[in-house]
Amino acid sequence: MSNKYIVLITSLLSFYTWAQDTIKISKNELHSKVLEKNLQIKITEKSYQSAKADYNQSRSLFLPNITASHTGIVTTNPLMAFGSKLNQEILTPADFNPTLLNDPEKTQNFATKIEIQQPLINIDGLYGRQAAKAKMEAYQLQTERTKEYLELEINKAYMQLQLAYKAVTVLLKAESTAKANLKLVENYFKNGMLQKTDVLNVQVRVNEITNQLQYAKSNVQNASDYLAFLLDEETNGKVYKPSEQLDTNIVTETSNSTLSDNRKDIQAMQKSSEAYRKMFQSSKFGFLPRLNAFGSYEMYDKSIIGMKANGYLMGAQLSWNVFDGYKTIGKSEKAKADFQKSEIETAQYKKQSQLELNKTTRQLKDAENKVNLSKLAFEQSQEAFRIRENRFKQGLEKTTDLLLSETQMAQKELEHLQAAFEYNFTKSYLQFLTK
Repeated sequence: MSNKYIVLITSLLSFYTWAQDTIKISKNELHSKVLEKNLQIKITEKSYQSAKADYNQSRSLFLPNITASHTGIVTTNPLMAFGSKLNQEILTPADFNPTLLNDPEKTQNFATKIEIQQPLINIDGLYGRQAAKAKMEAYQLQTERTKEYLELEINKAYMQLQLAYKAVTVLLKAESTAKANLKLVENYFKNGMLQKTDVLNVQVRVNEITNQLQYAKSNVQNASDYLAFLLDEETNGKVYKPSEQLDTNIVTETSNSTLSDNRKDIQAMQKSSEAYRKMFQSSKFGFLPRLNAFGSYEMYDKSIIGMKANGYLMGAQLSWNVFDGYKTIGKSEKAKADFQKSEIETAQYKKQSQLELNKTTRQLKDAENKVNLSKLAFEQSQEAFRIRENRFKQGLEKTTDLLLSETQMAQKELEHLQAAFEYNFTKSYLQFLTK
């Protein structure tokens, strides 16, 4: 077995030892776990639940308000004392004595009261409820769009992990090649065929690759840490390993460059604008009167456990706030401005989204071209290194030329991998923009 393959096997064993505590994970597994555990999704879900609670509060527009109370009093106030006896149905002719009326004895009373208030007509409240519903639906759409964004982020994070592992593999291969060349150069030097500077140059190259390899391993850890963040898990030095390889093959697809109004974030903006419109309408109807029914049932006794006397009260009230010091007018003007602002913001957001879609469409074409060119450059650098390596063994090439060719080959392979990553991510981003 040649020294070159021995060095390669040794490097690979070193890599596997470094990665022996890794956790294999597939993209589908990562996707399901992120949607279950991710904190950003939980935050948006809580925002939706808060908006839903606001909408549930608007049920008070149709449902009665019922309160119950139990009150005990002791009084020598003439009016209160007479009224308390009257409510308890314990008045006697003696109680009409002017002396007792003006200076009554201590009187006690216990009252249990049940009150009901029932809204009947409240036009501004109806529009307020519709606004709360539109707001709730906007948050629901935002939650769905957040999940779509996280799908994009999952793809990106997973591809970053794939790229990091690919870079480690490339650099391990480059390191094994450089070490094999170093051993070859050292043998030539011992035989007097090369100078000491040639050996030093190759040693410098080996050190450079070793340093790059360490950075590549750090990138694997960084990508793993980000996956742990998406999963809301403690890092604790754990390292994830993708069960699928980075796809370097590109498939040209016809993309839609027209912005769709069915996109969840745009629908959310439109729902938000609708909520502001309903609030504006609600503020305008705030000038109209409101009709409410009310009723109460009361039980009285001088004893806390007695309920000898009782009575009820029923009625309806038509109330109209004729003028409240410009408060309602100012509220309506503010609601109108907020509504108009939301319409402008929605229009601006759609234009910005279309610009982003157009730019990403062009970027995908550029990324496709970059993948093809980088692949060709990598293949050419491989062939150039093979030729130079053979010529070097025959003593027909300089050490510096061999190092330059080997460096270029590793660089072009990394560039090709980076180009494939950029293409795949741009493609995913374009799909996200056209959902």
